[in-house]
Amino acid sequence: MEPHVQRAIAAFQSGQPVCLFDSEKREGETDLLFPGASAVPATMRQLRQDCGGLLFLAIGDEVGECFGLPFLQDLHTTEDAVERNPVLSHLITNDLRYDARSAFTLSLNHRDTYTGITDHDRALTTRRFAELATACLEAGESGELAMKRLGEEFRTPGHIPVCREAKGGLGVRQGHTELAVGLARLAGTAPVVIGAEMLQPDGDLALSVADARAWAAANNIPFLEGADVIAALGL
Repeated sequence: MEPHVQRAIAAFQSGQPVCLFDSEKREGETDLLFPGASAVPATMRQLRQDCGGLLFLAIGDEVGECFGLPFLQDLHTTEDAVERNPVLSHLITNDLRYDARSAFTLSLNHRDTYTGITDHDRALTTRRFAELATACLEAGESGELAMKRLGEEFRTPGHIPVCREAKGGLGVRQGHTELAVGLARLAGTAPVVIGAEMLQPDGDLALSVADARAWAAANNIPFLEGADVIAALGL
């Protein structure tokens, strides 16, 4: 395994961030990523201040399966949903230039949050979701029991958008969701990763890969490309 990949894995295992660039052939964006279980208010503050893009929680397909989390794209295109909400027929996601479908599932707030948007609130939502997902997976819980445990602590909609890995992971889709979860798998951490896209200071474009590399180096943060994660996983 390449030394820079080993460094990134070690950082992630210790709860430290990693920068991950997908590909020029895809979104052409770099995400700053942290293990979800290590999220504290300072984590959210750094994502908010240093990135500028959407904060999102990437989860493994097994976590989505455990809690029965549906893809929003599927929810929005059922015959019943469209019939009850005709506007959905005009908003169908069928023109993404970088993918065939969206990874977004439900958005969440922990029930102990107030509005859910503060650094404290979003850290609590992120950390507790990672902890609960780990506990349910380790106990082999799923279905109604896992959904009940989820509902006891969380509500939807909320201020943490969740993105679910495609079934088959990086073997079928090489999006930021799958790459973030792939990094977690390499590190042996829970497949629950909090991140945000890095934008240019004016916010008009994604931060260039050269500028993202320079920022990562200046801040002593490991930098990976999607191809590094795919190769390290032997895919």
